[in-house]
Amino acid sequence: MTKNFFVEDVTLNSGHKMPVLGLGTWTLSDKQAEECVFRALSVGYRLIDTARYYDNETGVGNGVRRAIDAGIVKREEIFVTSKIMPGNYNQPDAAIENSLAALNIGYVDLMLIHQPGANDTAVYKALERGADAGKIRSIGISNYYTPRDFDRILNIAKIVPAVVQNENHPLYQNTALQDYVKKFGTFVESWYPFGGRGNTKKIFQIPTIVALAQNHKKTPAQIILRWHLQAGYIAVPGSKNPDHISENYNIFDFELTVDEMKQMSALNQNHRFENW
Repeated sequence: MTKNFFVEDVTLNSGHKMPVLGLGTWTLSDKQAEECVFRALSVGYRLIDTARYYDNETGVGNGVRRAIDAGIVKREEIFVTSKIMPGNYNQPDAAIENSLAALNIGYVDLMLIHQPGANDTAVYKALERGADAGKIRSIGISNYYTPRDFDRILNIAKIVPAVVQNENHPLYQNTALQDYVKKFGTFVESWYPFGGRGNTKKIFQIPTIVALAQNHKKTPAQIILRWHLQAGYIAVPGSKNPDHISENYNIFDFELTVDEMKQMSALNQNHRFENW
């Protein structure tokens, strides 16, 4: 599914709009998260991704409120995602409250089960309760990689998952899952869209990507993110470098051709770098 190059958000099956490009905050401290979130919102981002496991929800919330106080953006224009971590799966309702308190931004736009684990179906039921109570706008899952994994949650769900957030990058595209969940109005979101720490340089140096970058006068990172969006993914690249944060968002002024998208698709090796 190729999108117009200027499309900056999609409508989830929950009825809420979600930006297609955001800032990931994994590995950032509270202080770093505050600064990076403020920077991102200042240059145009409206999607911010965090998790209880990241231990930086407070910093993310501080950055969001700082941008609001500065008049850069309104709360309703920002889309914040968090996740319930496995260590909290036995007390998911409390985990939701803890995230709400740490973020201190009124509600969470999207909350996910961070990964499969014992009691995860009960966790999903807690997310549904949070949605019913207006504490969470949309709900979903993360690190569920097959239609069977997705169905295990879907079969107990009252609310269909709006998003599945997984590892996706040029070497691992998992279009089978994307094609399967599309029928439920569910979007696939990419964490580590560049392959993740230790792998980014390798992917940036793939000859096809280098050639496309030269052709469009863009960087390899911008080519990869452009591909993600045109292929129908939502992407949340992480960075604490202010220049890279700005660079990653500067992808709405060009598009890859049909042939160039086919070149990117041909890079798929079904190779994941992580195992969670």
